Amino acid sequence: QVQLVESGGGLVQAGGSLRLSCTASGRTLSTVAMGWFRQAPGKEREIVASISRSGGSTYYQDSVKGRFTISRDNAKNTVYLQMNSLKPEDTGVYRCARARTTPWGTPSLTYEYEYWGQGTQVTVAS
Repeated sequence: QVQLVESGGGLVQAGGSLRLSCTASGRTLSTVAMGWFRQAPGKEREIVASISRSGGSTYYQDSVKGRFTISRDNAKNTVYLQMNSLKPEDTGVYRCARARTTPWGTPSLTYEYEYWGQGTQVTVAS
């Protein structure tokens, strides 16, 4: 069993920054890809970014490229999402997810992930 806990969400003005953190606990003996997803009210959940096992590869949704940075510290079982130049459309519940052991690289689909955090709210005021 693996538990993921996110932190760092909040209310910010457009153009501001937030850094989200996600720490895994429990059975984390294997190193797998990690990802951040978000869901706005009335919208489908979407991938924001993902990072490979070693952190050597990253994937970003087009709308956040150049503004967000995903990183990880495997020694701390933690993944981060640095969000800069935030826009109102970035508003939503952000969830950290741990991939299944089979996917390699930077998975971006919901079914490729096994464990999910409860989510942290990010609200960007216009």
